[in-house]
Amino acid sequence: MSKNHPSGLPFLFLSEMWERFGYYLMIGIFTLYLKDVKEGFAMTEAEASDLYGTFIALVFLTPFLGGLIADRYWGYTKAIVIGGIMMGLGYCLMGIHNLSALYAGMTLVIFGNGFFKPNISTLLGNIYSTDEYRHRKDEGYNIFYMGINIGAFICNFFGAALQIMLGWGWAFMAAGVGMFIGLFVFLSGRKHYVGYDQKKGVHKDDMPMSKIGAVVLLPVFVFGIIGWLIPDNIFGSDSTDAFILSCLPVLYFYGNLYFTAKKEEKGPIGAMLAIFAVVILFWAVFKQNGSALNTWADRYTDRSLSGTTAEVFGVLKQSKEITYAKDTVPVYDEYFRLQKVDGIVKEEVNYPVYFRNENESKLPEEGESINVWATNLSQSINPGWVILLTPLVVAFFTWLRGKKKEPSTPAKIAYGLFISALSALVMVAAAKAGSNGAEK
Repeated sequence: MSKNHPSGLPFLFLSEMWERFGYYLMIGIFTLYLKDVKEGFAMTEAEASDLYGTFIALVFLTPFLGGLIADRYWGYTKAIVIGGIMMGLGYCLMGIHNLSALYAGMTLVIFGNGFFKPNISTLLGNIYSTDEYRHRKDEGYNIFYMGINIGAFICNFFGAALQIMLGWGWAFMAAGVGMFIGLFVFLSGRKHYVGYDQKKGVHKDDMPMSKIGAVVLLPVFVFGIIGWLIPDNIFGSDSTDAFILSCLPVLYFYGNLYFTAKKEEKGPIGAMLAIFAVVILFWAVFKQNGSALNTWADRYTDRSLSGTTAEVFGVLKQSKEITYAKDTVPVYDEYFRLQKVDGIVKEEVNYPVYFRNENESKLPEEGESINVWATNLSQSINPGWVILLTPLVVAFFTWLRGKKKEPSTPAKIAYGLFISALSALVMVAAAKAGSNGAEK
C-alpha cells in the first residue's frame, strides 16, 4: 500500500482481514461441529443445515439495523468496536459444548456482525471521499477485498490444526482471538479516521426509528412467528417457513417504495432493486459453502493422502487418521443422513462411514489406517482462487479500459453471476460422475 492511498487503509485492511479470519474459520467448522456425534451435538444433516441457514439469514439482516444506528447515533468507530467485541465473545461462547452457550454465542455474532461489517466498509469509503483520493476508491476497495480473502484463506489451516490437536472448542476460540486481533489493529489506527467518522444524526426528513420498527421490523418478526407456528411445514421446516414469510413485509416495503416514488426517482430505485435481486441470487449460491459444500467435501470427496503429502499434512496437523476396522459407529442411511430414534443416535457395528462410498479397489487392508485431509480445508479453495485471479482480472479490465472496451459495471456483475451459475452446474456434473454419491 503506497502513499497513493489514505493512511487509514492498512489499518482497515488488516482489521477486516482478521475479522474475516474469525468469521470464516467459524463458518468452516460450524455444521461439522453440529453433526459430530462424539464431540458435537449429533445433529442430522437437516437440523444442522436448518440452523446454519437461519444463522446466515439473520447475519444478513442485522447490518440494516447496525448501519442505521451508526449513521444516526453512535458513529462508525463506536459501532465497529462494539460489534467486534460482541463477535469475539460470541465465537468463544460457541466453543463451549452447551446448546444454550451455542445459541447465545450465535446471537452475539449475529448482532456484532450487524454493527461491524457495514460500518467498516462505510468508513473505508469515507477516507476516500477527499479530492486527493476519490479517484482511487475502486482500487481501495479491491485492496480491502483482498484482505477479506486472505483472512478467509488462512483461517481454515488454523481451524483444522486446533480441532485435530485440541478439539472444536479451541478452534472456535481461535476465531475469537482473530476477531480481537482485528479490533486491536482497528483501534491502533484511530487517528487516521479522524474527520471521517462523523455520525449524520437524525434529520427532519428521516423516517423515525419508531416508524421503521413499525413498518419494517415488527411485521418481519410477526410474519416470521406465524411461519414458525404453521402446522405441517409448507417449505420443509419451521425455520424455512418463518424465513420465507418474514420476507413478505420486506418485499411489500420495497414494492411500495418503487410504486409510490416520483417519476424521476423510479429509475434509481428500480436499479437498486435489480441489484438486490442479483445479489440475492449470488449469495444464495455462495453461502452453500458452509453447508452443502462442506457436506460434499466430508462425505463425497476422496480426501485420502499418501506419500510425502501425507507426511507433510500429518506434521502440520492438517489430516486425520482413520482405521479400516469394524467398531461401534453411528448409523447413516444411503444418503449419509444420521439415523435417530426419539432423539437418540442409532448405532451399529460397522466400518467408519468415510469408507461407505469408497471405491472397492481403493479400500485399505483390514486394520490398516489411512490419512485424510481435514474437511474444512475445502473452504480455502474459493478465497485461494480469488487471491490468485483478482490481480489478473483487474489487469485484464485495465487493458480493456486502455482500448476503450471495458464492460460497464452492470455487465461485469452479469458475467460474475453467470460464472456463479456455472459453478452450480460443475457440482451437478460432480454428482453425476459419482453416481449421485454412491462413489467418491
